[in-house]
Amino acid sequence: MAYSIAEIAGFTGGSLIQDHAAGEIQYLVTDSRRISFPETSLFIALQTSLRDGHKYIREAYNRGVRFFMIQHDTLPPEIKNVSCLVVGNTLEALQLIAARHRSRFQYPVMGITGSNGKTIVKEWLFQLLQPDERIVRSPRSYNSQIGVPLSVWQMNSHHSLAIFEAGISLPGEMQQLQHIIQPTYGIFTNLGEAHNEGFSSWQQKLQEKMLLFKQVQLLFCAIDDERVKQAAQDLEVPLFTTGHTKEADLYITGTERAAHSTSITAIYNGQQRTIVIPFTDEASVRNAITCWAVLLHSEMPDDSIAERMLLLQPVDMRLQLVQALNGCALINDSYSFDLSSFAIALEFLQQQQQFHSKTVILSDLPEHTPEPVYHAVAHMLAQKQVGRVITIGPLWQQWKAALASLPARVEQYTGTAQFLQQVNANHFRNEAILLKGARLFAFEQMVTMLARRVHQTMMEINLSALSHNLKQYQQQLKPGTRLMAMVKAFGYGSGSAEVASVLQFHQVDYLAVAYADEGVDLRKAGISLPVLVLNADEAAFETLVQYNLEPELFSFPVLQSFLHFLEQQALESYPVHLKLDTGMHRLGFESHDMPALKALLERYGNRIAVRSVFSHLAASEDPAEDAFTGQQAARFRENCHKIQEALGYPFIRHLSNSAAIFRLPALQFDMVRLGIGLYGVDSANTHQLSLKTVATLTTTIAQLRNVKAGETIGYNRRGQLSRDSVIATLRIGYADGYSRKLGNGNGKVWIKGQLAPVVGTVCMDMLMVDVTDIPGITENDLVEVFGPNLPVQQVAEWSGTIAYEILTAIGQRVKRVYVEE
Repeated sequence: MAYSIAEIAGFTGGSLIQDHAAGEIQYLVTDSRRISFPETSLFIALQTSLRDGHKYIREAYNRGVRFFMIQHDTLPPEIKNVSCLVVGNTLEALQLIAARHRSRFQYPVMGITGSNGKTIVKEWLFQLLQPDERIVRSPRSYNSQIGVPLSVWQMNSHHSLAIFEAGISLPGEMQQLQHIIQPTYGIFTNLGEAHNEGFSSWQQKLQEKMLLFKQVQLLFCAIDDERVKQAAQDLEVPLFTTGHTKEADLYITGTERAAHSTSITAIYNGQQRTIVIPFTDEASVRNAITCWAVLLHSEMPDDSIAERMLLLQPVDMRLQLVQALNGCALINDSYSFDLSSFAIALEFLQQQQQFHSKTVILSDLPEHTPEPVYHAVAHMLAQKQVGRVITIGPLWQQWKAALASLPARVEQYTGTAQFLQQVNANHFRNEAILLKGARLFAFEQMVTMLARRVHQTMMEINLSALSHNLKQYQQQLKPGTRLMAMVKAFGYGSGSAEVASVLQFHQVDYLAVAYADEGVDLRKAGISLPVLVLNADEAAFETLVQYNLEPELFSFPVLQSFLHFLEQQALESYPVHLKLDTGMHRLGFESHDMPALKALLERYGNRIAVRSVFSHLAASEDPAEDAFTGQQAARFRENCHKIQEALGYPFIRHLSNSAAIFRLPALQFDMVRLGIGLYGVDSANTHQLSLKTVATLTTTIAQLRNVKAGETIGYNRRGQLSRDSVIATLRIGYADGYSRKLGNGNGKVWIKGQLAPVVGTVCMDMLMVDVTDIPGITENDLVEVFGPNLPVQQVAEWSGTIAYEILTAIGQRVKRVYVEE
């Protein structure tokens, strides 16, 4: 459904200051990096605490956008022949547009909220109802003040059902989302601890969430929680209740868990009914009961419900990037297929700039998808200049005309089975491969064929968590303060190029590495951001210049050698960074060096262009050392002033590391250096930043054995058992980076919700843990070595070190899997 710019002006009460663009608006865009259909897109310049969308108008214009909605009353002078709408608040206008769009459709809309389980319930309902309905739903976890209107905008007359989730973190937000979603049916998942910090009490949070349902025809909710029961009844809307009490409409009478499934028995309308789901955890049982209630209300036959519940698939709505055979990288996004998630996946593919060749493997879109959507997918592929497109499924063959104009090489297969019969891993070499398809096409078989075989110890790097942490620190910065991100030491164990690609996407100002070779790897991976090399020596000068890397100069011998090198090469104004020693006493020019440094800069200053002057705080995380930190800052200011006098031009000053960004905002100067905090470790222990875990190290159980009391475990018989025990051997050892200091009970791992102590000495490739007290353990069970349940800081404490060492010690043979939510 398309709208004219004049109609949009009418919805929002805005004023058209220019109206020269032809055509109508079909897409709303708030991110200039994610524009797929510029000719029919309206770029909305949102203003948030982190970013002003007006700064990206030029970028959107250069990408072909000609419709704009802004809060300012002027455009850059070079922006011509466009249609531009000025409104008082662009976020409120976006929400008004979505609400007006929603009001044009009469088919049912389900609105889901709660503390946990919103996305799971939404996706399971999609799986369960898809055979009977043409469903539009929130992409991924688009449940915010921005995400909800963008989700609702997807509604069109082709659909017969909409399912949207709504999440809030502050009072007043749900009122806006209710007006946009206007749900026919409501689903409340549960009341938990998430986002408590935004509300004065759980009562306020619950009341705010319930505002989504104030006009629904029916609300589905569980009434085991008395708080939820009372709040739902206070709404005075019809209820469909679930719970373990007889008053519930769906009265749960029992759950019986097997090894890999759970049988749930209930009474509904006086009859006993049973479903089996392929999950055993409590959250999945709760979410399945919610979905069961919706199916029963829809009068779906019991046999159909039982069949579909048994086929429920896990919901992992994350992009996964893994190493593949023949020098390839594989991006697995084979959970679902819609235009919104496809645009995100394509953007992630484009970020893998270390690969010149890119291939996209696509399944058919969901059944009943009209032909124009296939043409839209083809348009997106052409715009991103994908080199090869492989389609899987009969509908792509039916609509193959959509692919006719692609510059890419096109291959088509009737199904996954035919692809696997006719193609092997040698079909791909030194390229990035995106798998994008619906679940029913079983693309996981392709993953098995293409992914590099490595042992089962794996470190998952959550790139969305990394982006979240970046934003948390950016919110602490004063206006205009730049940010340098540290990606040295293989990105603190997380992978330099992959992390740098995300940071480049989020437009940080600088990257920093330890050695020139690390900078070369970034350049070869397509990273174009300025890169500071912290440890540059004479042997690396040629490499620095060849790859446009900027050295740290920290002593007279290094500075003079580099000046001599530049003179030999006839180079002038080469970018460099001067390091000052203000109290760390590791590297840098000291205060007594300033006269000689000034003289050298005045004499040879034309050879170099000083981009920044910086120093390193010795104890920024320690309040007891704040007086010393203040002394460092004073020396830094004084010496920067002297260097400024010598140079005669301004440069960037930076002193703050991760801890200082939050603890000592007065020391932010012109730029800050974000290191370990980016990876989710709060070195200052403030606990006031909502950081997320970036790196999760997991392994699996190789073998279980019963060992009698008095027996010993491992080398040198150091692990003696005081009782009959169940011992699990894990596929990880000190060659993977698991310290021998963690042996003999010093360290623990997380298995099935409990800690299991290490028994005996850590081996090169294995270690043993005591799982006697953990029920239901089986071989090949997943084990968390560190991650969200077992923080890396705790593992570091057990081994008598710091989180930096634990992260950077993880061996290269441990597979890194990158995920983006």
